[in-house]
Amino acid sequence: MAELTSLTGVLLIAMAALVAVLLLFAVWAWRKSRPFASGHVFRASRLSGGNRLFPTQVQITPSSVVHFTPQWIGKLEQSIHMAHVASVRIDTNVLFSDVLIETTGGAHPIRCTGHRKDDAVRIKALIEEYQTGYYRQRDDVRR
Repeated sequence: MAELTSLTGVLLIAMAALVAVLLLFAVWAWRKSRPFASGHVFRASRLSGGNRLFPTQVQITPSSVVHFTPQWIGKLEQSIHMAHVASVRIDTNVLFSDVLIETTGGAHPIRCTGHRKDDAVRIKALIEEYQTGYYRQRDDVRR
């Protein structure tokens, strides 16, 4: 009978440790997927491919486009200045949309996959709005 009680205690401790590890993992994954900056940040859906655990994010600022991907350790971040954005293409699928932001320098484009359709349209509109403001400001300075 004492052996059964000690076995039950060991199993309870093992289960409690497993629950604690799973809870820590869930909290850590949640913290990694929070918006990485303030402002216009668009996060991909977890239901889309490649975004299950750490969804990628895109930040649009008046001066740049930042593609942010959290990783197990660290992050992967790619930035393009607004003056170097050549084109923005939206590929609308059944559930989600992909946004492809190409540069004037011929470097690798930013590919943002798994965004809601409204977010993809908003990303494109913000880039166009900020580019218009950037070039209008440059023209005003030249005059």
